[in-house]
Amino acid sequence: MRLPRRTILRLAAGAVALPASSRFALAQAYPAKPVRFVVGFAAGGSNDILARLFGERLSERLGQPFIVENRVGASGNIAAEAVAKAAPDGYTLLFVNAPNAINATLYDNLNFDFGRDIAPIGSIAHTPFVMVVNPSVPATTVAEFVAYAKANPGKLNMASTGSGTPGHILGEMFKSMAGVNMLHIPYRASPFPDLLAGQVHVYFSPIPVAIGYIRAGTLRALGVTSAARLNMLPDVPAVTEFVPGYEATGWYGIVAPRNTPASIIDKLSAETNSILANPAVRARFADLGAIAFPSSPAEFGKFIADEIEKWATVIRTSNIKPE
Repeated sequence: MRLPRRTILRLAAGAVALPASSRFALAQAYPAKPVRFVVGFAAGGSNDILARLFGERLSERLGQPFIVENRVGASGNIAAEAVAKAAPDGYTLLFVNAPNAINATLYDNLNFDFGRDIAPIGSIAHTPFVMVVNPSVPATTVAEFVAYAKANPGKLNMASTGSGTPGHILGEMFKSMAGVNMLHIPYRASPFPDLLAGQVHVYFSPIPVAIGYIRAGTLRALGVTSAARLNMLPDVPAVTEFVPGYEATGWYGIVAPRNTPASIIDKLSAETNSILANPAVRARFADLGAIAFPSSPAEFGKFIADEIEKWATVIRTSNIKPE
C-alpha cells in the first residue's frame, strides 16, 4: 500500500495551527484537569508498564494526573478508535505502538483511519526483537539457519503469538527476504513452552521476554532485528548482517485525536523529550529492553506513515489475515 502524499503530510503536520496569541494562552492553561492515557493492551504488559512510567513523569512535570486506562481488545483497535473519536482537547491521549501501524492494513473494516484520525505527539522507545531458536536446530548463525532451511524446505516451524502480530509479521518478512519456507504456528498464549520443548523451532521474540532464556542457554539467539548490534546482547549480530536490508523493531509513542491544537501537541512533545533526556528514565527503559526514541511531532508522523506503508507491503505480499 502506498500512502497518499496528503496522508503523509497530515501525519507529519500533527495538528491544526492556531494564531500565535491563542496558541500561547492555550498552552499556558493546559492541562487544567486530569488526562486520560488510553492503552490498548492489558495491565502488566510492556505497553502498560511503559505507559504508567511515562504517565507518572508527565504528571510530575505538568501538575495533573495522567490516568492510564486499559481498553483491551482487537489488537489495540478498540483503544485506538476510542481516542480517534474523542474530543480533540488534549485530555484523551493514546499510548500507541507498532500493532497500530500493522492494523491499518491488516483490518479492512475499521471504523476509523489510523493514518488520518490521529495527531502525532512523539515517539518514546524502540524495542528490538530477537530471532531465537531451540538448540536442536543445527544453526549458530543466521546464515547457517538460512542454509539449513533451504536444504530442508518446510521442515522448520515458526511460532508467533497470533496471525498478524509483530512476531508473525517480522517472521514473514524474514521468510520473504531470506527466501526460506517455514510453517507458521500461531499461539493464543505464550509459544515458549513448545519452543523450549523443540516442538516449534524459531520465534521472533520481544527481547525482554526472551533474554532470560538466552542467558540461561535454553534458547539460542541468532540475530537481533535492529539495524545494528545492541548493548544488551553485544555478542548477538543483527539479522541485517546476513540478510541485507532486514530491519524492524517494536516501538511506542503518544498520539492525540486529529485536530488537537498545535499548542497542546507542542507542549506535550517538549515534555516528552525532556523526560526521555533523563538518564534515570533511559536506565529504566534499558532494564525493560527498550531504547529511548525521542522525536518531534513531524518526525513521529513521518515515522508512522513509513511504518504503515512498510507493513502493508509485508501483509499483502504474504497474504496475512487477522484471526
